[in-house]
Amino acid sequence: MKTVKNVPYNRTLIMSILLAASFVSLLNQTLLIVALPPIMEEFHISPTEAQWVTTGFMLANGIMIPITAFLIEKFSSKSLLITAISIFSLGTLLGALSPNFWILILARIVQAIGAGMLMPLMQTVILTIFPLEKRGTAMGISGLVVGFAPAIGPTLAGWIIDQFSWRYLFYTVFPFTIIVLLLSIFLMKNVTIQKKVKLDILSVILSSFGWGGLLYGSSLVGSYGWLSSNVILSFCIGMIALILFITRQFRLQQPMLNFSVFKSKEFALTTGLSIIVFGLLIGIETLLPILVQKVQKGSALVSGAMLLPGAIITGAMSPISGKLFDRFGIKGLAIVGFGFTLLSTLMYTMININTSFATMTIMFAIQMLGMSLLMMPLMTSGINALPHHLIAHGTAMHNTIRTVGASIFTAILVSVMSFGNATSGDEAANIFAGIKIAFIVALVFAAIGFILSFFLSKKKRSLENTDVK
Repeated sequence: MKTVKNVPYNRTLIMSILLAASFVSLLNQTLLIVALPPIMEEFHISPTEAQWVTTGFMLANGIMIPITAFLIEKFSSKSLLITAISIFSLGTLLGALSPNFWILILARIVQAIGAGMLMPLMQTVILTIFPLEKRGTAMGISGLVVGFAPAIGPTLAGWIIDQFSWRYLFYTVFPFTIIVLLLSIFLMKNVTIQKKVKLDILSVILSSFGWGGLLYGSSLVGSYGWLSSNVILSFCIGMIALILFITRQFRLQQPMLNFSVFKSKEFALTTGLSIIVFGLLIGIETLLPILVQKVQKGSALVSGAMLLPGAIITGAMSPISGKLFDRFGIKGLAIVGFGFTLLSTLMYTMININTSFATMTIMFAIQMLGMSLLMMPLMTSGINALPHHLIAHGTAMHNTIRTVGASIFTAILVSVMSFGNATSGDEAANIFAGIKIAFIVALVFAAIGFILSFFLSKKKRSLENTDVK
């Protein structure tokens, strides 16, 4: 048992509640990917409209994450967790009962608001209640959730839709959210220290248009291309708002999101590497199902199942990678992790149109082995380089930058795939030619990550020896 401000709490219990909440919210992110066709059929909508089921969630989630740094400082961890789960539960129930498509979009946005609070809150609390020398192990266990939950979503959803209907995706999640809510009410303790901070409304507006503009622009690239007026306008609004937002944060005594975390070279480098890792993960998870379904004419369930062994490896390896981080630090772990990532990406560039399902499953498993050594250790190393009072801002910043960066990264790969299509009359051959070029671009980024990993700090950090004061 430990205490914060003389309040007793159990680390294992608190971590279990937070992991359960995060698992449900992360699982929900990918559940509806394979549900778009039946949703289109029921509501008689086009693919472009249906895409808002995922785009709307991503936008609201990306806008909400930066605000959580303020919320974590302003409100107790218990009240914030209860609020986040309650909002998420409301959105889940609304999604199950949606009478029309626009209510479904509203439900997804409500879900995203709750989910956007959960991940930074979980990471901040874990980094707060565990001493520095045990943070790697704790974050490794949380990495099990981060890697495993989104990966099993498409496979689970495919089975549920085949047996029931897309509405049961919400009905399946809802009881678990209620259980987590009850656990939060009766067993969660406050473990963070509150501050007297005020919310700057203009910062919220600029942040929403800034991050939201970049995310929305990225989501349009696959359908309209980089030269579309909507894409250009969205990116311009996002960039201008973001510049104004960052400028304002440096002028405020109590910034909503503290950009001084980037004064730490270790935090800046680990965040940059995390963008590459997460971008490769999301990008290749997007390309492989397209390859299986559009080129090899496999089913959605088969393409989802192809990702499952990699998810299992991530779940098994994340706690181990956390322990390795606590013992050896980040540099060696990152070099080995990017080595596996580079190897798997090189293998992707060598596939042909008849490459077997089993072979691609092995390739993705090798990629996930590498990424299990990278995802949580990189973040933990970056946060360890910050003083205690910047942990909430560091976790929110890391999650925000990683989400936006990965979204843009995926947009690049998808646009390269579209631009690189061959000019033959065979649609499958066209798509495959574009995917091959996209894999080459991914290989370049994997190589950049491998090279940059040699510049990470070799020694483990201590709170007395941080780059930011």
